[in-house]
This record gives sequence, C-alpha cells and structure tokens, in this order.
Amino acid sequence: MPVPVPRQRAIPAVECGQAPAASPDSGPSKEQAPPGTHPAENPTTRRENPTEKREKPTDTSPETSTGPGTAPGTGTDRTHGGRTESAVPTNLTVLLIEDDPAGSPIVPDLLDQAGKPIRVRTARNLTEAGRLLTDDVHCILLDLALSAPAPARTGTDGGGGGNGAAEGDDELAVLRHVLELAPRHAVLALTSSSDAERGAEAVAVGAQDYLFRDELDGRLLSRAIRYAVERKRSDSAERRLAEGRLRAQENRRLERGLLPTPLLAGSPLRFAARYRPGRSRALLGGDFYDVVRTPDGTVHAMIGDVCGHGPDEAALGVELRIAWRALTLAGLCGDQLLGTLQQVLEHERSDDEIFATLCAVDISPDGRRAGLCLAGHPSPLLSRPGMPARLLPYDNNGPALGLLPGARWPRTQVELGAEWSLMLYTDGLIEGHVGGGRERLGQDGMVEMVRRQLAEGLTGEELLRATVNEVRELNGGELADDLAVVLLDRTA
Repeated sequence: MPVPVPRQRAIPAVECGQAPAASPDSGPSKEQAPPGTHPAENPTTRRENPTEKREKPTDTSPETSTGPGTAPGTGTDRTHGGRTESAVPTNLTVLLIEDDPAGSPIVPDLLDQAGKPIRVRTARNLTEAGRLLTDDVHCILLDLALSAPAPARTGTDGGGGGNGAAEGDDELAVLRHVLELAPRHAVLALTSSSDAERGAEAVAVGAQDYLFRDELDGRLLSRAIRYAVERKRSDSAERRLAEGRLRAQENRRLERGLLPTPLLAGSPLRFAARYRPGRSRALLGGDFYDVVRTPDGTVHAMIGDVCGHGPDEAALGVELRIAWRALTLAGLCGDQLLGTLQQVLEHERSDDEIFATLCAVDISPDGRRAGLCLAGHPSPLLSRPGMPARLLPYDNNGPALGLLPGARWPRTQVELGAEWSLMLYTDGLIEGHVGGGRERLGQDGMVEMVRRQLAEGLTGEELLRATVNEVRELNGGELADDLAVVLLDRTA
C-alpha cells in the first residue's frame, strides 16, 4: 500500500485557506479563482472539504475541527473541547449539502456584510452533514435534488452521492431530515428554476427560503443567507416568547386551582393571606392553608407544612388541604378530623419519613370562642385592642401527622373576645436569620415585630405585607423555607 505523502507546508495559499490543497484523490476542486488571477491571490469564499481534511496526515486536530490546524492569524479554525473557534473572526459559516458527482460548484463566491469571505463547508450526504454541523454553522444550503436516505439500507458509502431512496418516497424527505437534524439552524433550499412549486413546498415544510440553483450569484446568495439567519433568529425568539406566555398562563391557572379560595360567604370575619414558596420559580411549596364556613356558621381555618421543599411535598400539601376541606364540610372536627387526615398522609406520602405539621382552629358562630388543635405546629398569634399580641397556649400540642400511629390531638378552648385578630403561620416566618449571623428570628422576635406593626396602625393585608417584607430584610434576602400566613379579623 502506498504511503500518503505529507502536504508541503511551504504553500502559503493552502495554509491561509485561499486556494485548494493539491491531493491526488481529492477530485475536482470546489473553489475556482477568477480568470487571470493566481490562486494564491484569490480573495474568494473559503471552502472546507471533508475529503481534503481526512487525507492530510499532518492534521492532528479532532474530527469536529473545520480546518487544518495551522498557527493563529492564518485564517483557519481551531477546535477546543469539541467546539470550533475561528482564529480570524468570520461573520457567517454555511454548510452546503449537495451530491453533484462531477464536483462542479453550484455556490458562487460569497462575501459577508463586512466584505469578508463566508466560510462554506461541503457535505455530499446527510452522514457528512451530521459530522460537519457544529455550533458555529449559521445556515444550511440544501440541494433538494439530494437523494433521500433509505432507512432499510446499511453500509452506504460516506463519500460520493446520496444513500438512495425507494421510489415513491416523499420528495422533501431530505429536507425534513435536515430540519430534524438541525432545528436551530436556518435552512435555504436550492431547486431548479423549473420547479418553483417544490421550493414553495420546502418553505411550507420549514425552510426559511428557497433559491433557484441555476440563477445563483454571489450577491443574491449572500443576502439570502443573511436574511435566512435573521429570520430564523426572529422565529426562534417569537416562539420562545409565545412559549413563555403560554407557561405564564398555565402557571396562573395552576395557581388559581391549587391555592385555596376561602369559603366565608355570610361570615363577618375578614380574611387575608400571604404565600411564598421557598423553591426558585416555584408556584407552590410544602405549605398549605384553607378557610371554610360550615352551614352552622362555624368558621374553620387551617395551616400546615409538609417537611421538605420539592414538588412531591407541594403536591402532598395540596392533597392534604383538599382532604381537610372535604372532611370539614362533612362535619368532622378536632381529633377525629386530624386522625383521618393522618391516614390520608400515610397513604399518599412517597416515603415513611415524610410528616406534616398542622394548626386547626374552629371559631364559634358568634365569633367569641375558638377550639385549637396543634399537630407539631407553632401556636397562632392573637391580638386584641388594648392588649399586647400574644401566642395562644400550646401545652396540648400533639405530634406532627405521620409520626405516631394512633396519636391523639387534644382540642383546647380559647376565649377570643368581641374584637380580635388571629394570625396563623408556618415556621418559614420565624426561622429566618436575623442579620448576618446564625441567630433566628424565632417566635419571640416575631411577636415583638407584630406588636410594633400593630402599634403603627397596620391591619389586614398591610400587616401581612409589612411582616413578610421585614422578615426577608432581616434574613438578608429570600427565605430558604416556604412561608404561609393567614390572618382572620373580627371587629365589634
């Protein structure tokens, strides 16, 4: 077998990519100099020939490299980590897919907007196209006369013409394959002037434009390439914008469906709530709450917290909230309700270690008394005119749901009075840090904060907004845990 002869490095025109390299097996050149011009002086479009690259023994660059590994400043490419980088900045790189067996160039010389040569890589079939389609390719020129690949054929030749196609195949099968192969690249279809209908069909399938192969000139094609690239960018940006709007609409619908709508029709109580998931860009966290009024006039309020911060915990919190509302409307209350809710948790949780804390209150129809059940949850904060805000008793605090089979949760009777505000919250409100240290706000710090804000005359939504904002400021930014706060007010 003859030994390949290394390319002589004393040919500057070859080194700078301005003239084709001499190779006994490379066939006709894909680049031609204008008449009367020496090849080394031809400032035309640079072509990259995969056959030429494979035959160069001295080229040690990876397969994804798009040119000989010459020194910087020669106008060639270098490959770093599988990505092709141009040593000399080039605005556009084009991949031409055509299988002309005669090797005659169908693409004239191309210059970008700055007058620099546009790099053109040539692939004879889809296999070569897939290998040459790197991230720095901006546009694909596809000859629609390229033979479609036959799925049943194997062992096809990777060098010459196409892979062949069965009779009756889709005429635009190659284009569809290219669009699947390069969904982010602009595609220009090349067809004959006698087949304009086929070019229009190519645009309908997904190409950015079509051109007549036998009427090409450098200026027309250069302009069409830039137009196709910009149109593809515009289409991609518009699609991302539409997808973003659709996601936002779906998120709003999810939020309306998953966050509760209080059922307080006929009650004199005022309701306010604030909710902030701890996960970035999440709609819901593991915290949940709800308020309903039963036919006898009793107002039932609940707030809870599933351990953990992931989507599974958020989904479990929604299930527990819906189950609580159904059980409450069915007439269950106190220990019986929490025991049934624990059964729901045990059946729905994905891990035996998952538990949930919960605080439930039932306010009598006259609004002066309430029953309190705590399942491992912080006690609510009660404030009344002329008296400092205080935490309700938590001596009878039972275990969190899901920890102890057969557990009991005592119900504590609480006197509210004629005018009051009752704040239910999750531990996200009290476990934020204070300043830059490790000290937590805690329940005592929260009580002092709310007392001060009440003294400033804040109530309802304003009180909750000020409380949550101050907790975030003390923490030095967003809280790591989910946060939910519910406020019920009764005026005389």
